[in-house]
Amino acid sequence: MPPVVLVAPAAFKGTFSPREVADALADGVRRAIPAATVLACPVADGGDGLLDAVLPPESLREKVRVTGPLGAPVEAELGWIDPETALFESASACGLALLEPGERDPLRTTTRGVGELIWEAADRGAKTVVVGLGGSATVDGGTGAARGLGWAFQDAAGAPLPEGGGSLADLVDFGGGWGLEARVIALADVSTTLVGSDGAAPVFAPQKGATPEQVQRLAAGLDRLGELMARHGRPDLATLPMGGAAGGLGVGLAFFARAALVPGAQWTLERVGFDAALAKADLVITGEGLFDRTSMIGKAAGEVVRRAQDARKQAVVVAGAARDLIGVQVLDGGGRTLDAEGLAQLAERATREAFGLPRL
Repeated sequence: MPPVVLVAPAAFKGTFSPREVADALADGVRRAIPAATVLACPVADGGDGLLDAVLPPESLREKVRVTGPLGAPVEAELGWIDPETALFESASACGLALLEPGERDPLRTTTRGVGELIWEAADRGAKTVVVGLGGSATVDGGTGAARGLGWAFQDAAGAPLPEGGGSLADLVDFGGGWGLEARVIALADVSTTLVGSDGAAPVFAPQKGATPEQVQRLAAGLDRLGELMARHGRPDLATLPMGGAAGGLGVGLAFFARAALVPGAQWTLERVGFDAALAKADLVITGEGLFDRTSMIGKAAGEVVRRAQDARKQAVVVAGAARDLIGVQVLDGGGRTLDAEGLAQLAERATREAFGLPRL
C-alpha cells in the first residue's frame, strides 16, 4: 500500500509562503514515490505566512490603508475566516519588511496601524479579530496600537507622548479608548515577557536596529509601562508569558484591547486540522528557513515536530540552514537560500531515506 506523507511547512521568510513550500515539498515526495498520498497542511505560528496557512485560496482578503511603522501610510492585508471573524498579521502594518535597513529605529516605530486594523475589522462587522504577532519593527509595548483604538498617553506636563518606544520612559499616565466590542485573539510565536533580562527590549530590540544604549532606554520604557498597567489593575502583565511578543505588542493588546494571548502555532495547527492529518501519516516533513533550538519553543515547524514525535511518527525538517539541534532529523541547504527545486530535492531525499529507497 502506498505511504501517506504529510507535508506541513511554515513560511521561508522573504522567499516562499507556507503553501508554496508545501507545493515544492510535495513535488519532491512524488519524485521519490509517485504513488504516495501527499497531505498538504501549510502551518504558521502567528508570524509570516499566517493568512496563507489559515485561509483557503478563495477567502476574502482586503487591502486596508493604515499607519505604517514610521507614520507613512501602508496597505495592510485583512483576511476573513468567515463574515464575523477577521485575521491579519501585525507585520503587514508595522513589520520590519516595510522598512529599509537604514530606517530601522525602534525608538520611533509604532504599532498604531495594528490598532487601526482591529478597529476597521470591527467596523466591518467582525465579532472576533485574530492578530498574528511576529516580524514587527517595533518595541512600543503596543501603545501605538492603543492609539489606533482611541487611547492617549501623557508625560509629566500633560503633553501627548511621542509615538515609539523611546518616549515610554517619560510616560506618566494614559486614558481613553473607544470601547472596542470585538473579541481580540493575539497569536504569539514566543514566550518572552514584557520586562526582565530576557524581556522584549533586550531580546528583540537589537534585531530591530537598537544600539546597546537604546536597548536600555527601551527596557526602561517597558518597565514604566508595566508599572502603570499594574497601577491600573493589571500587575500580572509585566511578566506574562508571550506578553513581550512583537516588542511588547502582546501585552499592549492584552491591556488596551482585552486580547487573549494564545500560542500561535497551537492555534493554527488546530485551525488547519493538523492532528487529523497526522493520524493518517507514515512520514511528516516540515520546514522553515532557519531551524534551530528556538524553533522548538513556540515556532510552527517545531510544534509539528513535537506533535509528530508524540505520535511516534517519523519527522524530517527541511531548512535553508540548521544549527544547535539534538534529536531532530534535519536536511538543510547549508545556509544558502533555497529555491523551489532545492526544496523539492531535499524532500525527495528525505522521502527516500525514510522508506529505505536508494539515493539518486
